[in-house]
Amino acid sequence: MTTASPGSPAFSDRPASPGSPVGGTGSGRLAALLDRAATGREDQAWSDLWTELFHNGTLNVSDPLAMTALSDMARGDDTRTAAAALHLAGALLVQADQRHETRDLRSRRASEVARMVTSAGRLRRTTTDRSDYCYLLEALLDLEGDILWAEDLFWGIVGEEYELDCPDPECLAPVWVVVGERGFFSTDQDYALSDDVQTLPLHPAAPGALDGLGRRLYDMALTDGHAEVANALTYAFGEAACPTCGARFSVAGRITARTG
Repeated sequence: MTTASPGSPAFSDRPASPGSPVGGTGSGRLAALLDRAATGREDQAWSDLWTELFHNGTLNVSDPLAMTALSDMARGDDTRTAAAALHLAGALLVQADQRHETRDLRSRRASEVARMVTSAGRLRRTTTDRSDYCYLLEALLDLEGDILWAEDLFWGIVGEEYELDCPDPECLAPVWVVVGERGFFSTDQDYALSDDVQTLPLHPAAPGALDGLGRRLYDMALTDGHAEVANALTYAFGEAACPTCGARFSVAGRITARTG
């Protein structure tokens, strides 16, 4: 079963797996890629930039050029370039948070991060595309550093499904939680290949019962004119049932557990 790909070239140019550096070595190549990306005219530059920063499955967060340039781009007038810069900067910060030697990157670049948080807030209020809006919320959470599972949370909303597993240690069956055009249900079968599959309805959180992160995101989506995203979030912060054993579980809880 596959999930939908990101809707904007600014985001879909991110490679799905680590790639090889794009020609040559050193900061000169990175500076050239950042300059290309900043023009806002070359989508391939973003793909090359993500590839350049990937090393052994992680992002290279040590080069000071990246955060400075991305911060500058995020404050520019080209909204697609700004959004792409925020997404990459957020990913870099999350990577840094997970490494001992770069865990202080967020504090060292506090002023730049604060400016990018402001830019993300400005952009999310004017972004109309559903997928682009979700990626901006992901970038905002990454920049703020409150959670480490923003990517998984919003990838499921964009792709309209979460691939989870039953929390019951005696079951552990795979469970697909579907939140989109096909409906709102859980299943342990490949619903994409057949309509004749066993499904169980999801149990969305009542908006008034949401608190913490769920309430904040729900309120932001409604305020920004994205009622469909707000509705999907009630399911992401609601509950699903395992079709194999019947165990009921928190969808967000399982996303968090999978992210580790």
